[in-house]
Amino acid sequence: HLQYNASQGFLNTDSSDGVNMNADCWSVIKASECDVDLVYFTPLSLCSRSRRTGQYNVQRGKAAGAALGSSSGKAPYQRCSSQDSLDEQAMVDYFKEVEIIQRSGDAETQEDLQLKVADEGEQEEAWLMEAGLATLFDESASDGEDGIVLLSTLTRTQAAAVERRVETLKQTLRKRNKPYSVPDVREIFKPSPASQSKVRNGAGPDAPGGGADSETDINLEVSFSEQALIYKEGLKVTQPQNEADDRLPDFKVSQDKTGQTRVGDLSAEDMKKVRRLVLIEMSALFDTCGIEVKAHKALKVKVRESGLFGVSLSTLLEQDQRRIPGTKVPLILQHLISHIEEQGLDTEGVLRIPGAATRVKAVCHELEHKFYESMFPWESLKQHDAASLLKLFIRELPYPLLTVEYFNAFISVLKLPTKKQQLQALNLLLLLLPEPNRDTLKALMEFFQRVIDHKDRNKMTLNNVAVVMAPNIFMCKGFRSKISEQQEFAMATGTANIVRLLVRYQNLLWTIPKFILNQVRKQNMENQRKMNRDRAVKKLLKMMYDRERASNKQESNAEGGFIRVQAPQFSMVSMAVQLTEDLKASDVLTRFLSQERTLSVKRDDLCLYEMGGNIKERCLDEETYIKALLELNPTAEWVIKSVQH
Repeated sequence: HLQYNASQGFLNTDSSDGVNMNADCWSVIKASECDVDLVYFTPLSLCSRSRRTGQYNVQRGKAAGAALGSSSGKAPYQRCSSQDSLDEQAMVDYFKEVEIIQRSGDAETQEDLQLKVADEGEQEEAWLMEAGLATLFDESASDGEDGIVLLSTLTRTQAAAVERRVETLKQTLRKRNKPYSVPDVREIFKPSPASQSKVRNGAGPDAPGGGADSETDINLEVSFSEQALIYKEGLKVTQPQNEADDRLPDFKVSQDKTGQTRVGDLSAEDMKKVRRLVLIEMSALFDTCGIEVKAHKALKVKVRESGLFGVSLSTLLEQDQRRIPGTKVPLILQHLISHIEEQGLDTEGVLRIPGAATRVKAVCHELEHKFYESMFPWESLKQHDAASLLKLFIRELPYPLLTVEYFNAFISVLKLPTKKQQLQALNLLLLLLPEPNRDTLKALMEFFQRVIDHKDRNKMTLNNVAVVMAPNIFMCKGFRSKISEQQEFAMATGTANIVRLLVRYQNLLWTIPKFILNQVRKQNMENQRKMNRDRAVKKLLKMMYDRERASNKQESNAEGGFIRVQAPQFSMVSMAVQLTEDLKASDVLTRFLSQERTLSVKRDDLCLYEMGGNIKERCLDEETYIKALLELNPTAEWVIKSVQH
């Protein structure tokens, strides 16, 4: 047997002389009195590791080769510079990073986060409240009308997810002999014959049926959980596998003429509806695949109320917004990223090679005192030290970046049977994150991609970055101490794979699926009808009736083949634009800029908005076809505004 220690390399346990191994270049150098010709890495189940020392016992020679062959049927591999296997990286680079984190001693400065699994029934109550359906167990709740409207837009799988939690809560209250007013779920979700015929094809109200054509086609018009049900009913079973960088699928999204909707494009009011629908949809997706996700809740811990490291994101952004209004990502993180990029992303091992621990601690202390006074000497900060500070910032957050509530859900993503479903679940989970967490995570993923873009020089591929950053993102304080060593080994590759997906597919993940947006539109239309009815008085009844008839006929807000575009922020208050089949949002902006010659705003800072009708406000993708969108929202108005990126 050989013994491996991350700081000393491989040691021959039977001799005082050993084998020195450079963990970075992976070349084994034979010592004069050692007969080892090749080191074989065995599956983790055949290894034992001490959590205290970070050491592994590894089999050697032909016996180990036989063990590998019996489990996989493949010849044992030699460790080299190949990036084809994430497992080998997870065994060494991942735990090398964990050991660096342990040696850094940053855990001494802050109380561990205390995690608690919600009591029986408590989780269902919290879920229904977050979904805007508290009225299903509390008649005095204020979301009664909104909840009824929300329920009317659900697909069959979404309705089943709600029904399951209502029934669980009902049973729990019955066990406790507590009085309850939970309605009979059969009455809540009693389907009409029309709705039954619609959902037989696997779609929600008015949504096209069926799933995507292949495993690499992403369908954003049909509920993800409905697609999962179709997949499940087709008896297709695929086990998720680790894949090299170039083997991750190139997912294709068919062009939607009504435009892509990114996070940040909608009003706060509509985003609240999005979040409620996404919570129900995410739960429905896991339910459909038979995966139970237990949510944790965080017990309050004492955290710093000011400073840079160990401060909550909300507190940091409050500090930063007093200095720079509109800040969405902590300034300290922005400065660290900018510094690493300015020093050059070609440096070999950036993010992987740690800075000197004592120097990093000293710089951290100096930043705390000088950052906001603009007195910190950035020119003297070494690149690897800056990368270590960036990782320290993530680890020191008092609550994990992925949040306590959804931490288990992120880890459970890889239990889903296909890469497509894993990607869909991540898309939903990112939309559930609080805005500061979501924006900060996006800034990090964009930075990681820029590092990877220089992989030919810095040797940091997607796999390298994922393996090094996964323990910093996932091993939050208070969590690692509560899992077994076996769970920790399993998490090594699992969490690294999740980071790979977050980086590789970030352009798709930070968007709002069209089926969710369509459900928001339906809610807005129904709420508008109810509001109109509530405001109606006897003498205006006919007028309201005529208006509703006009709305039902979907008379377009286009006059004689033209649309009126408003621009109240600028000297040209409005302009008429001819409506054609090929008219895009980009064409409208180009036309506006050609006439507003004195404009000081850059093109990238302008956006054409869809406003009113069945949406509160939506910043349009420049590839949006106006006529197609007008058919979806006939009474919309068009407004050009400047936006803050």
